[in-house]
Amino acid sequence: MADSLSALRLLMASHAPPLDALVVPSEDYHQSEYVSARDERRAFVSGFTGSAGLALITQREALLWTDGRYFLQAIQQLSDQWKLMRIGEDPPVDLWMADNLPADAAVGVDPWCVSVDTAQKWIHAFAKKQQKLVQTTTNLVDEVWKNRPPPEINPVIIHPLEYTGCSVEDKLKTLRAKLSQEKAHGLIVTGLDEVAWLYNVRGSDVSYCPVVHAFAIVTLNSAFFYVDKRKVSDEVRLYLEKNGIEVRDYSAVIVDVSSLTSNQQNLSSFVKGPEGSATVEELSSIDITGSNGTEVESQSPGLVWVDPAQCCYALYSKLNSDKVLLQQSPLALAKALKNSVELDGLKNAHIRDGAAVVQYLVWLDKQLQETYGASGYFLEGDGASKPKPSDSKKLTEVTVSDKLEAFRASKEHFRGLSFPTISSVGSNAAIIHYGPQAETCAELDPESIYLFDSGAQYLDGTTDITRTVHFGLPSAHEKACYTAVLKGHIALGNARFPNGTNGHALDILARVPLWKDGLDYRHGTGHGIGSFLNVHEGPHLISFRPQARNVPLQASMTVTDEPGYYEDGAFGIRLENVLIVKDADTKFNFGNKGYLSFEHITWAPYQKKLIHTSLLTAEELDWVNTYHSKCRDILAPYLDESEKAWLEKATEPITA
Repeated sequence: MADSLSALRLLMASHAPPLDALVVPSEDYHQSEYVSARDERRAFVSGFTGSAGLALITQREALLWTDGRYFLQAIQQLSDQWKLMRIGEDPPVDLWMADNLPADAAVGVDPWCVSVDTAQKWIHAFAKKQQKLVQTTTNLVDEVWKNRPPPEINPVIIHPLEYTGCSVEDKLKTLRAKLSQEKAHGLIVTGLDEVAWLYNVRGSDVSYCPVVHAFAIVTLNSAFFYVDKRKVSDEVRLYLEKNGIEVRDYSAVIVDVSSLTSNQQNLSSFVKGPEGSATVEELSSIDITGSNGTEVESQSPGLVWVDPAQCCYALYSKLNSDKVLLQQSPLALAKALKNSVELDGLKNAHIRDGAAVVQYLVWLDKQLQETYGASGYFLEGDGASKPKPSDSKKLTEVTVSDKLEAFRASKEHFRGLSFPTISSVGSNAAIIHYGPQAETCAELDPESIYLFDSGAQYLDGTTDITRTVHFGLPSAHEKACYTAVLKGHIALGNARFPNGTNGHALDILARVPLWKDGLDYRHGTGHGIGSFLNVHEGPHLISFRPQARNVPLQASMTVTDEPGYYEDGAFGIRLENVLIVKDADTKFNFGNKGYLSFEHITWAPYQKKLIHTSLLTAEELDWVNTYHSKCRDILAPYLDESEKAWLEKATEPITA
């Protein structure tokens, strides 16, 4: 890391103009949360591997901003050359740069890796000291990253109608109606999950996310798919053409975007981009000043719709800003509102996934008793003393998570994990997004809390579940904390609320039981989840963060319910289910607004011995018992006799 910082500072000094600072975001050219290995630039320069963060390098300092999920991880991973900046506690990066960099400072960034929103926010902050944002023509990190992974050529896959529930033809028809409504001529689609959803295709270009590195442009009369053509088989090309979609090379997007607000309004006559397999890096160097395309009739130009949170500044810079509609992509909400086929698929996927989780718990319970003498999942007390197991029998955070993956892999339609499994024991569970590594991970300890947050990609849905368990004797404090988290989990899941309510208003429901004891957690409480797509899906969320106010929850959305509590250096607790938003049957209907509620679709037991039952109300006790009864009924067909017996015991009714 030290060598890369030195090399970057030399490049910054020799840049024209010389750069006082260089920003290295986490995102790729599509503003993705999860990126491919070759796009992990921030991780390369800083050593911090969390999914969210931003690095800022000056000639004298190196700073990394990240959110509360990653504070502990960043402390562990950053060298003494780096300073951790805690989002929500320390000044945000734009204000820090404006206040700490000299007047007239030049701040460099790869415009492909920063959104329109972010770039404009920085430009505004820089104005008071005449600082300037410099768009680098190459990514400086790429120049010093000698062993950068090569691009992978993974095939584009058609996602059938039996899973999508809506044809490409219908999606394009709905989109074009929205374009007309907004007086827009075209939409630039940059989010990888939006491209995949719109064209009903999937891929494997990003680990854990079944997406393709691609852009799309849709106008009132044409549609384009910008992708490395080596990934497109004849079958896929014919499928796209049948749906009125022309395949163009990935690098051609900048040529076509630059023409969108010109007089060339008919994209079918646009200048063709470079053919072949141009790399991502070649995009910014393409000459867009000339045209070798055919002459087209000049028309009255319409607006070009760009999502400022998802579109990179490089593409936006090629447009006439007076002719741009900066507004959230219409695909974001359309994708979040699941149709009946997608909802049924998600429910079925979560049932199979729940069976895998139960099978894992049965296996883990047995292994910990046999190998470590643990008292087990059901009994409270000190286990039998056993000698330290050999390396071949030792259970680690990684070996047990591999077993969980194997249980999932045996299920129908399994296509991989939906994110790296958070398998964490004891103090590691206090690291909210802990990622165990085989070389350094902890051995399981029957006398410590074990938290596992995991999920899978199935053809019919994406899953995400967290359970926290203890195979020994939990302390009274651990039980009280677990019960407070459970109470918040129940309160949110049981909420009824009027149409128009956003996730910011609901977030408090999950925190109140913790607040009563002076406890809290540093992450949001819920996110949307994709249909064989990204495990984190917007535009809605349940959170204390201001952006949770932007989009109200609506019927047929999915959202997680995942409060937690984390005690640094000791333990962590989180409980997570996926919910579907649905219409509520209320006695009254004040204001004729209509009311909403939640339906749980995740099925796995809560550990009874971690529940301090005297702290639960009668209503909460009844809810747990009802939920457990449903778990038994729903999962039984997927379990063998011994697994069913274990689940029967795990879901026996509890009393105060």
